[in-house]
Amino acid sequence: MLTVSTVNVNGLRAAAKKGFVEWLGATDAQVVACQEVRCAPEQLPALLREPAGWHTAHAVCATKGRNGVCLFSRTEPESVRVGFGEAEFEDSGRYVEMHLPGLVVASVYLPSGDVGTSRQEEKERFMAAFLPYLVELRGKAEASGREVLVLGDWNIAHAEVDLKNWRGNRNNSGFLPEEREWLGRVFGEAGYVDVQRRLDPHGPGPYTWWSYRGKAFDNDAGWRIDYHVATPGLADRVVEMRVERAPSYDQRWSDHAPVTATFDWPPP
Repeated sequence: MLTVSTVNVNGLRAAAKKGFVEWLGATDAQVVACQEVRCAPEQLPALLREPAGWHTAHAVCATKGRNGVCLFSRTEPESVRVGFGEAEFEDSGRYVEMHLPGLVVASVYLPSGDVGTSRQEEKERFMAAFLPYLVELRGKAEASGREVLVLGDWNIAHAEVDLKNWRGNRNNSGFLPEEREWLGRVFGEAGYVDVQRRLDPHGPGPYTWWSYRGKAFDNDAGWRIDYHVATPGLADRVVEMRVERAPSYDQRWSDHAPVTATFDWPPP
């Protein structure tokens, strides 16, 4: 079996003080992807910079305290890639991938966007550049006999069942028609699969992010924006998925929850 988790940690150093270290020590995952790390590896405590039993890869943002993604793997990677070849985003801390035996696994953090601002324009440029890379990645992986699993915070709820208050968010970044259409292209022409929906086609949720404001967490008024996006050969072998939602608001170490999938992998 292969168990894989993804979580936006909302600052890894802060999360480490609130429970992430204990979670990482207890997880049965072989791979963990993190987003919004917000620091360089040398700024992390040793138990996260070089955790026993794990190999790590980081993509650090050139702007201090922003973005940042990383991967923890119990298997030593054959190679690591930072960025996906688009000059604007190479040092933005938004993409890192590991090549493991039979599998390419990546951690991605899409821009959050904000309608009518330069942040939304940045998100649109990222999406425009990232889709052809996903197509290219799938093709190269197939040629080398590998599957692909892209984990992360995609900052888009794909369908109405993916957020509680979809009617009130139709004009907000993260649920815009053009964003949802783009994610549909990832699951269509690019040939990838939303692994959660392979197991649970209808929803609603399960949600993976809840605002810190108001009673969003207590009322489960969340969004599903953290995805396992896989090539079909891997997606077809999923046997379980779970959102590791904290038992109470005060036990959260991020505004996101880990999303964990188990696959019957490698195939016989």
